[in-house]
Amino acid sequence: MLSGSDTGIGHALAKYLDNLGFVVFAGVLNKDGPGAEELRRTCSQRLSLLQLDITNATQVKEAYLKVSEKVQNTGLWGVVNNAGVLGFPADGELLPMSIYRQCMEVNFFGAVELSKTFLPLLRKSQGRLVNMSSMAGGIPLPRYAAYGASKAALSMFSGVMRQELSKWGIKVAAIHPSGFRTGIQGTSDLWDKQEKELMENLPADTRQDYGDSYLLGLKTYLLHMPAYCEADLSPVLTAVLHALLAKRPQGLYTPGKGAYMTLCIFCYFPLWFYDFF
Repeated sequence: MLSGSDTGIGHALAKYLDNLGFVVFAGVLNKDGPGAEELRRTCSQRLSLLQLDITNATQVKEAYLKVSEKVQNTGLWGVVNNAGVLGFPADGELLPMSIYRQCMEVNFFGAVELSKTFLPLLRKSQGRLVNMSSMAGGIPLPRYAAYGASKAALSMFSGVMRQELSKWGIKVAAIHPSGFRTGIQGTSDLWDKQEKELMENLPADTRQDYGDSYLLGLKTYLLHMPAYCEADLSPVLTAVLHALLAKRPQGLYTPGKGAYMTLCIFCYFPLWFYDFF
């Protein structure tokens, strides 16, 4: 069972697991959207699509009932919390509270609700809970205050669940990928809307302190972001597969260039050195 299968990592993961012979329950934000349609067209009959907005408690419950009906007493082997939103990347002072709330609502509260709802099925099978966090959830990165805070909360939740659920034989893993090209980067329409909201909510003195050239440069940074992201998602897919199948899965996976190295620098070097780096 995985969430956020419309685009990006979730979409690729649904195809990957289906191709390996898994019975996949792919949750999508839009069951009639192009991502869902492609999964219907390219995947086997083993894959079931579920209408799943993880911020909608009714849809989460309905997904649970549908999965329960299919797995019966065997339980569910794995839940992958993949659905997420990035929000407009900008300095923490500049971001409107709506972006902080949206990131927490999807990246943290939605994942927690999905986990809590499906845990009875994982308990039956002594299965796996895999949470898709981010490199930004383990180390502080400029312009990712809202996104990073929500992913850090998810990572802490994963760690606590790993400890608490071990008595049931359930294993929990957090994935901290570096930059990959995924649907989470959003659409130009979404960015335009969030940029407009950001600008409209800025106090005059704050706008003056940052300067118009810096504020305009935020959009430029956003447009160039995909160029610095890896297109090949296979390191993330391999990490999730290991978390699902390994006898002793790692509690933390860091797929992608720089993810492990920057985490080590943050953990083992003085903070002034990390900030300079």
